[in-house]
Amino acid sequence: MKFYTSASDTLPTRIEDSALDERCKKDAASRREFLAMATTFGATTSTAYGMLGICAPAQASEVPRIGGTIRIGMVVSAGKDPRSYDGSPLANISRGWLEYLVRYTHACTFEPMLLESWEISEDAKTYILKVRPGVTWHNGDTLTADHVAYNIARWCEQDAEGNSMAGRFGTLIDPDTGVAADGVIEVVNNLTVRLNLPKPDITLIAGMADYPAAIVHSSEGSVDPFRSPMGTGPYTLESHEVGVKAVLVRKEGHRWWNEGNGAYLDRIEYIDVGTDPAVLLSSYESEEIDANFESSGDFVALLTGLDLEQNEAVTAATIVIRPNQLAEVEGKRPYSDPRVRRALSMAVDNTVLLELGVNGLGIPAQNHHVCPIHPEYAEVDRLPYDPAGAMALLKESGMEDFEHELISIDDDWRKNTADAMAAQLRDAGIKVKRTVIPGASFWNDWARFPFSSTNWNMRPLGVQIFALAYRSGEAWNETGFNNAEFDRLLAIALATPNADKRRGIMTELEKVMLAEGVVTQPYWRSLYNHNRSYVKGMGMHPTFEIHIDKIWLDN
Repeated sequence: MKFYTSASDTLPTRIEDSALDERCKKDAASRREFLAMATTFGATTSTAYGMLGICAPAQASEVPRIGGTIRIGMVVSAGKDPRSYDGSPLANISRGWLEYLVRYTHACTFEPMLLESWEISEDAKTYILKVRPGVTWHNGDTLTADHVAYNIARWCEQDAEGNSMAGRFGTLIDPDTGVAADGVIEVVNNLTVRLNLPKPDITLIAGMADYPAAIVHSSEGSVDPFRSPMGTGPYTLESHEVGVKAVLVRKEGHRWWNEGNGAYLDRIEYIDVGTDPAVLLSSYESEEIDANFESSGDFVALLTGLDLEQNEAVTAATIVIRPNQLAEVEGKRPYSDPRVRRALSMAVDNTVLLELGVNGLGIPAQNHHVCPIHPEYAEVDRLPYDPAGAMALLKESGMEDFEHELISIDDDWRKNTADAMAAQLRDAGIKVKRTVIPGASFWNDWARFPFSSTNWNMRPLGVQIFALAYRSGEAWNETGFNNAEFDRLLAIALATPNADKRRGIMTELEKVMLAEGVVTQPYWRSLYNHNRSYVKGMGMHPTFEIHIDKIWLDN
């Protein structure tokens, strides 16, 4: 069996051939498919872009300055076991000391971090992970293959509370034990881990780059890293006050493995600006912050009007308004009937939600959570916008008089989107009560609400989203969706490296999502943030990551 090594610029023929397809040069979905899969199987970022006849995104030509303090406006939440992280802001703070095996770049490619390289067999059943030599932990220990194997085994603990990594590494898990199957994680030597998969899985490298995949020391176990901040990164946590501020400072006495190529700042302060964009605006006006995590809705233009630099990423970030099929309301499960779920989607015009929710900054979606920029996206007919038909379905199910309670967080765009959906449901004759919960409380119960809205980050592959959010029994399966046919098709899709073949399977998966009325997923949104002109290297990452080691100040 032939193996392909990262950054070797040697690729499987099927990927090399796909670079010749004109769709890769003209179509965003095909291009991102090529970039993700090419860098997964062996191409460097520059080579992957070069094969398409496109220049890789330019790097800043200035020489970075060392030192200084940056203040970034972002929610500051309570810490928890990284594998149970359920929001990017928490990971962005701990990213200063907890690093990742692989990084997903602003250029939509994968690059090694704590891994020096990796090899993947042509059939995607064997992964060989080469640990970067010379990396040390803050306690002086050397990073080894045992540490990497320990983390992967932790990710495979299916019953660990909130562990969404089990959804990303489900191929390694023994369904009878709920932990890594015997022999799938093999420590070959001090710097090499081999993953011996029972079936192909093309998503593991992408899974290693996702924000709950931070690498922890084996002595720390499930300890909250905000209480015991020990990692391999260049910074450490000086202070952490939930709802107020988190401060990172350079870790004295620690030699970072990438010394001289980043970690330019002396101090990083994450200032909690809450979820009200008006507070973000006033924080800039009062010169309390230098950059921010995210800008949304009408406030994008307002912030740009303050002479700030606007950063944009076109992504598959979205919101879903979903009924929880397992939730009980007054002793009944109102959303266990697919007719009720389909009715909620049919009563809503997604273009209206796009306009009222995010000021039109995005494109309408089709209620199945696969985006046109995903390589396996398939064109299928969405449920029709049909308010009368929606009410007919509710009457057929005996639920026409039921009052739905639609719950959302209290910020700008998510609240506006839920308000707009509630208004359209009422216009269709459907009874709806709106409940708005402060951000500090919303995320404590987000997966258990009977009927609520949730924002979802982009993932490079559509099958990643399905494995995380809709496969039966996963930690992030907030819909309670449990469908054997969907799970069967998804297993086949995860084992199919070829995007065209995977698209055929995705057609059937999308049809199941629509037939079951799993979610109302109204739009895909463009992402924005801002920074002052002297902040260099910030940008807007397609999955909300702040690569603090690449940011510097020119002031």
